[in-house]
Amino acid sequence: MKKIILFLAIIIVLFAGIAGITKYQQNKQKKHNPYAGAKSVSELSTATRDQLDNPLYQNIILPKQLQSDLKAGKDVTVYFFMPTCPHCKRTTPVVSPVAKDMGIDLKEFNLTEFESGWDEYKIKATPTIVYYKDGKEAARIVGEHTKQEFRQWFSKYVKK
Repeated sequence: MKKIILFLAIIIVLFAGIAGITKYQQNKQKKHNPYAGAKSVSELSTATRDQLDNPLYQNIILPKQLQSDLKAGKDVTVYFFMPTCPHCKRTTPVVSPVAKDMGIDLKEFNLTEFESGWDEYKIKATPTIVYYKDGKEAARIVGEHTKQEFRQWFSKYVKK
């Protein structure tokens, strides 16, 4: 009888430990999920999950927020990207620091997670950056560019 009780106690401790570890991991994932308002970590694509801790992909804008900002007539600069896009992978490390240095709040819209953005914002290719002035599209730049080209574009359209 003592062996059975000891065996059950060990099983209970193991299950409690597994539950505790699982809860800890879920809480940790919630802290590093800029998509939390729309999707849980488990709902995200593998490529998006791989970017969760990347500092270049922390200024995510969710569809509802973008729609709200545009309806409110705000000025918004949005970088439409896909985590698997090779052009985006090369562009993000170039454009993000340029925008930051220029004091531009470059919002990032993940088209893999929110596919409706393709049609809703008339995106034909990634990467695409769109500047909305007073809630309306004012300028767009598509594809890979140099730091200088992005700097010139931001200067011309965003930082007038």
